[in-house]
Amino acid sequence: MPKVKTNSSAKKRFKVTGTGLVTFQKPFKRHILTKKTKKRKRNLRSKGIVDATNHNFVLRLLRLKG
Repeated sequence: MPKVKTNSSAKKRFKVTGTGLVTFQKPFKRHILTKKTKKRKRNLRSKGIVDATNHNFVLRLLRLKG
């Protein structure tokens, strides 16, 4: 039987924490930063947590759930 491959785009974008939460880097912090406020850029630094409604879907893309 062939092995099932992990979704390549998902493994680059998501990381599972030790407690089982799935984190991702927030968008809109790559370029055109001059017009964004310090507060907005500071809040974009923190990791985002995948919502419960999408949690199982992301784990399935990462092949961590059947």
